[in-house]
Amino acid sequence: MRKTPTSSRQPKVAVIGAGFGGLGLAVMLKRAGFTDFEVFERAGDIGGVWRENTYPGAACDVPSPLYSYSFAPNRTWPRRYSEQPDILDYLRRVAKDEGVLDHVRLNTEVTAAEFDEGTGRWRLETSAGTVEADVLVPATGQLSRPAVPDIPGAGTFAGEVFHSAEWNHDVDLRGKRVAVIGTGASAVQFVPRIQPQVARLTVFQRSAPYVVPKPDRAYTRWHHRLYRSLPVTQLLGRFGTWGVGELLTLALTSVLPLGRLVELLFRVHLRRQVRDRALRKRLLPDYRVGCKRVLFSNDWFPTLAKSNVDVVTDRITEITPEGVRTTTGLHEADVLIYGTGFKATEFLAPMRVRGLGGRELAEEWAGGAHAYLGISVPDFPNMFLIYGPNTNLGGNSIIYMMEHQCRYVLQLVREMAAGRVSCVDVRRDVAERFDREVQGRLAASVWSGCRSWYREENGRISTNWPGLVWEYHRRTAKVDLRAYREVAPGKAA
Repeated sequence: MRKTPTSSRQPKVAVIGAGFGGLGLAVMLKRAGFTDFEVFERAGDIGGVWRENTYPGAACDVPSPLYSYSFAPNRTWPRRYSEQPDILDYLRRVAKDEGVLDHVRLNTEVTAAEFDEGTGRWRLETSAGTVEADVLVPATGQLSRPAVPDIPGAGTFAGEVFHSAEWNHDVDLRGKRVAVIGTGASAVQFVPRIQPQVARLTVFQRSAPYVVPKPDRAYTRWHHRLYRSLPVTQLLGRFGTWGVGELLTLALTSVLPLGRLVELLFRVHLRRQVRDRALRKRLLPDYRVGCKRVLFSNDWFPTLAKSNVDVVTDRITEITPEGVRTTTGLHEADVLIYGTGFKATEFLAPMRVRGLGGRELAEEWAGGAHAYLGISVPDFPNMFLIYGPNTNLGGNSIIYMMEHQCRYVLQLVREMAAGRVSCVDVRRDVAERFDREVQGRLAASVWSGCRSWYREENGRISTNWPGLVWEYHRRTAKVDLRAYREVAPGKAA
């Protein structure tokens, strides 16, 4: 990366969140010669979702050579699909090696941010006091706030209760009757890990997921030596995985018949691993493949077929002190675990953000979150999002998207440092035209056909990107300043 001249004015950058997105931008800023930046992290350690999710079996469903920074390859991944401790260690190592830890303020939550039109700067209210910055970069992600369904009687359960993203490791599950609500990505990972320990495991399934084989394997010392001596071999593997991800994206967005191949793989996988015809029938999804997240597992189906496991598809009516009641009766339990995912469409909540004229971001997003390129929101000058609206993926690595967002933000910071711009606000007509395009394309995607965490209550898809990641790379490669207007301090109207 080219260095910014030391004589240039350095804008102060405030980054919120020390996960992959926030740390990625911190590294890029540091490498480019910018030092006046801070990363605010509400927790006591960096890592984001990989710090929070410590449930048994927590792992990434994207191969590690691709689910990592392109500028910081890891030659010693233990597995093709690495688990949570190894991903967190990787993030910590990159942050340390790149020298950005001194810029991270741990145990510091940003509760509010307001744009000061008089100074053209952002004023942040944090748990440690007020901070001002020229540029605000929320990098809080889409999967940071656990979602718990509103079930009657939920507070009456007499046993231990926790969400998979807030796993209570002090609870001994051995010999217990455990009820799991939800069959999403987290449950598919932790249920097989806890099944051998428990006396009885009841899995409550609202809708069956598409689960396909996970081509995982342990890397050997031979692999590590090869990747060190010939880095191009790991790069080729990364490129190959990226290409497969692009094909899967096509199956979900514009070439829907390709999804039939994924469905066929699922059906073969299910038939090979579950012999009980009645159970197989319960495990068949009732929606098109890809409408909800496609999952990867080699032990999910065999676990559900175990003698101490029940799969319940009846509607839950209430939770009682004794367990979970459905339309067909009470299922007693000692421990209740929610595997119900995250509030993915509640971007930046519960933080309060005010832009021009005191406009609330919550008001701007009343009909659903939106942002130009998933980065810029009209009337919120010099605020640039990482992993913002419509930048999630259904078939590739989100780290790829985050890197391009970070590079885009870095370009804007460079423009400010060079004095070519000072405070920029994306033009509303540009942002609205972009949003119409995105929503129009998403309406033809597989995601428009069912209820999922990709969609708002009103049906709007505010999470996912409608095209290939290559297209996103092309569209964010160079900032088009014509899409922005300059906001002079004191003249924001």
